[in-house]
Amino acid sequence: MRPILFMVPELGLRVHAYGVFIFVACFAALAMAVWRARREKVDPNAVYELAAWLFLGGVVGARVFFFIQHPEAFHRPTDLLRTWEGGNVFYGCILGGLTGSILYWYRRPFPFLRMCDVAAPAVAIGAALGRIGCFLNGCCHGATCSLPWAVRFPQGSHAWVRQLNAGLIAPDAPFSLPVHPAQLYSFAAGLTVLAILLAYSRIGRRPGQLMAVLMIAYPLTRWPIEAIRGDEPTIFLGMTWAQHISIGLMAAGFGLWMALRPDRHGKAGSGPTRAIAPPHHLRGPAAADGPEVASAPEPAGAAG
Repeated sequence: MRPILFMVPELGLRVHAYGVFIFVACFAALAMAVWRARREKVDPNAVYELAAWLFLGGVVGARVFFFIQHPEAFHRPTDLLRTWEGGNVFYGCILGGLTGSILYWYRRPFPFLRMCDVAAPAVAIGAALGRIGCFLNGCCHGATCSLPWAVRFPQGSHAWVRQLNAGLIAPDAPFSLPVHPAQLYSFAAGLTVLAILLAYSRIGRRPGQLMAVLMIAYPLTRWPIEAIRGDEPTIFLGMTWAQHISIGLMAAGFGLWMALRPDRHGKAGSGPTRAIAPPHHLRGPAAADGPEVASAPEPAGAAG
């Protein structure tokens, strides 16, 4: 655990590990999206324009969802912007980023399902790298365990405070009890999902199916990790917020997959469609295939 990577005494500046890795995760996600855009025949310039809307919506969504879960942590409006200190919810980031993407899509239409396939591996690598920041920050920790690879966080850490409040350790304890390194489990799970997406992207598929795979695969890894988290309370049926959202997201992913399956005539599954003529900034190589036809559910169903 190293929440402060280093300090700049002359400026009184503390560089937070969590903030650094959130930046690294965003940069890696953008680089991945640009690389995938070229392979998906989407203009990379559209990715750069969309990224601003997606990242802004993601930041706001992550913080808002955190304060919905933990209203006691909200003290002043500026707390909404203090993302570098932790207190961000990944599913809130996804919902906020989706909102920002849809707003941009309505302003300047683009091939929505194809762009979803561009974003899917980017989401996976961003989720993986962001968890390294969680580990260094000490947040999102696991429950107590006696496994050989269990970790102990120092006095004052999130795990230490929770265990102190629960009466599990004494106030003078230098470390917490051993806990699951849930953050590292999530890091490994994110890389696994990324590998699955990149492997699947090499085979024949319809626009939107790569996003459907992400919507199914990520919750399958997230749900069991949530079961061993030590920092999230259950809210209903013995499950956390994230576990309930995982079930809904996975169901939406299956629904999207079924909607995109070809029928006996070789067309995508039934449902409303909308032809999207590429705007001027997407014309060129990306428009060579003709207008993108997005199948239902569209657009919201494409990203859960």
